[in-house]
Amino acid sequence: MLIEPDEDVAIGRVTDNLKTSYNDSRTPSEVEAAVDIAYASFKGLPIRTYVPVLVERQARRILSEHSG
Repeated sequence: MLIEPDEDVAIGRVTDNLKTSYNDSRTPSEVEAAVDIAYASFKGLPIRTYVPVLVERQARRILSEHSG
């Protein structure tokens, strides 16, 4: 699957925003792993417009569920 450059940039922004949001409770590696897991769950979907928003929401859920 070919990733659109705009989507790649948007996912990078999501990752950066989450690292900032969770900098007191999560390591950058944990945030990156959550984004990777969330992003992988949307692989293969034909409509990509909202994938970055959906990835951010799912990654936040993952990070919140594993917060002790």
